[in-house]
Amino acid sequence: MRLVVLILLCALLNACAGPRSAPEAPAFLFRDDAFTAPQERFSASDLFALSEPMRRFLKHDIASQLRASGPTNGLIEALYTKNQLKLAYDAATTRNASEAFDARAGNCLSMVIMTAAFAKELSLPVEYNAAGYEEVWSRSGDFLLGSGHVNISVGARDWDVGALQVGRPLTVDFLPPEDVRGLPSRVVPERMIVAMYMNNKSVEALLHGELDDAYGWVREAIRQSPEFASSYNTLGIVYLHRGDPQQAARVFGYALELAPNNTSVMANFADVLSRLGDQAQAAALRQRLARIDPNPPYYFFNLAMAAMQRDDFSSARRLFAKEVARADYNEEFHYWLGVAYFKLGEIERARREVALAMEKSASQGGHNLYAAKLAWLQSLARGTDSVQPVITPKR
Repeated sequence: MRLVVLILLCALLNACAGPRSAPEAPAFLFRDDAFTAPQERFSASDLFALSEPMRRFLKHDIASQLRASGPTNGLIEALYTKNQLKLAYDAATTRNASEAFDARAGNCLSMVIMTAAFAKELSLPVEYNAAGYEEVWSRSGDFLLGSGHVNISVGARDWDVGALQVGRPLTVDFLPPEDVRGLPSRVVPERMIVAMYMNNKSVEALLHGELDDAYGWVREAIRQSPEFASSYNTLGIVYLHRGDPQQAARVFGYALELAPNNTSVMANFADVLSRLGDQAQAAALRQRLARIDPNPPYYFFNLAMAAMQRDDFSSARRLFAKEVARADYNEEFHYWLGVAYFKLGEIERARREVALAMEKSASQGGHNLYAAKLAWLQSLARGTDSVQPVITPKR
């Protein structure tokens, strides 16, 4: 079974867009006695806290820029022009404001949090916006990871009479303008941003097998924002890995009441019900899921991998190409399309797809791995390589 986890590498999941308002999460969802209290403190207090280097950056490094361009424009120019901080995108870890500043890197959620921290220090108002952006999918081991999109607006609102600047706020987005232009959006409260961060930390701990930390983070995420359905999905998966499918089923059932069309919760709930022997309800959920999403994430990819196992490389190429057509951002799809081309003897096309995989890789480790494979394919195309290494999937 491949579990579906929602993680905010870049933003808010549209699976929770327009959630029902939720009261405080019921106590029956939590099993504190099944987990050891970890040493780490699961708190929102340091999420937006400025470190001393961040304060020096504001007071000394960019003070003149803030005066010359105004606090909003000066801050955004300083953070996101290439000749100053030189921030890099890194999807591997979700960081708080000071960690993102120190690393000069982070995923989109980390960048939003860091921007908000600086804006708060300058007494600039901030708003967090969820865009109606189609989920981006990747996988790690037995997990499917889905992310959506959120951005931040900084500065004066034109209805704020006493604001520091006159005019509309400046929206900072971490996707190319052509990808988000015209998308519907809505303002989300800061408590949901905090919950997204904590849900991410929970998923990252889960991926490393650190179940006590995963439970601690997601429990606090739910306390911060009980209406954020993705956190319940993560909590259910934590219980599954602790070996408690009955408790996982209770959590998924509650999450589905909260967000009836959340396909990730639906898929996980159906799988758990099957484990527990309730095949009728599981089948009903899967039928409903098929009506909502007949071709779920990795559907054509899984068919393509089966074709590769049969040495049917032509079918595999066609199916991998379908995944690339609907999810061009996914490095893994480009890589495996390249493998299919390689198996068919089309070295130049294989080289192009692996180059695209390297370009779209969201981590430095993935980039380096694809770069090595690309270098070998380029040497092969030039006829300078006499040894054929095995092309293996990215781990």
